[in-house]
Amino acid sequence: MFNAQYFRTFITLVETGSFTRTARRLEMTQPGVSQHIRKLESYLGKTLLERRGRSFTLTESGRRAYDYALKLFAEHEQFRHGLDDDSLDSGECRIASPGSVGLMFYPYILGQQQMHPNLTVNYSFAFNHEIVNDLLEGRYDIGIVTEQVNHPELTCTVWHKEPLCLVVPADFAGSTLSELMGIGFINYYDGINHANALLRANYPDEFRSMTHFRHQGFTNEVSMVLDAVARGLGFTVVSRLVLETSPWQRQVKALALPQAINEVLYLLRRQDSVLPKRYEKLLNGFHDQRLQEKTPLVTE
Repeated sequence: MFNAQYFRTFITLVETGSFTRTARRLEMTQPGVSQHIRKLESYLGKTLLERRGRSFTLTESGRRAYDYALKLFAEHEQFRHGLDDDSLDSGECRIASPGSVGLMFYPYILGQQQMHPNLTVNYSFAFNHEIVNDLLEGRYDIGIVTEQVNHPELTCTVWHKEPLCLVVPADFAGSTLSELMGIGFINYYDGINHANALLRANYPDEFRSMTHFRHQGFTNEVSMVLDAVARGLGFTVVSRLVLETSPWQRQVKALALPQAINEVLYLLRRQDSVLPKRYEKLLNGFHDQRLQEKTPLVTE
């Protein structure tokens, strides 16, 4: 029969290298320690130790059993902490967002995990419609989307706002709408919507529709769209999150515009769900950090 205590005794024995020290640490007798090891070997049907008087070495089965035991107890601790909904720094979080959000939110989460080893986050990069379906099917607990969602089983609230940036090649000398039309547009998922909103607000007398622009290409990976801009293939409109995390940010620039337009990020969750407090800490922490940062944009 499976007995977790036998595995615990085995782990301690390997770590101390001594039956005597194991007995002392676990407040057992030496015969009790030996009995646990024999019963574990009997349960597994394998010899775990090669005994040489008072010393021992692990067999191949023993090494594998030790690795398994470590994993077993690590998962046990993670599970135990995950049951505590009031814990701010431990347990599992399941989150999905578009790539434009995850480019900066996910690294922030990784930083939180480094500070809090008992915090585990499963993060998925997905499109808006995929996030909605995953939430409804219970794959994730919260989703961050770039469009407002109306669904009877979901709650949708405004979470955060990020400025949109009109990004052109670094050597682009123009500023008028006709000059932008001359170099063409690089599209991505949400690209048309973002460009429509920003250009309509800043060129109200001239702008009609993105259908009047020459489309120079499309990528479904927003993190790559500025590569095309850096190569001089056209302009695009992205969230400031994307520009700040791009490896090509020195090869492009954001045009200074009179009218700021924000990308609104919405928080989705199932209406019947009660989220542990650790979600609130992650979400509020990132939101507050973004508000405090005053990183200047690379503008013309």
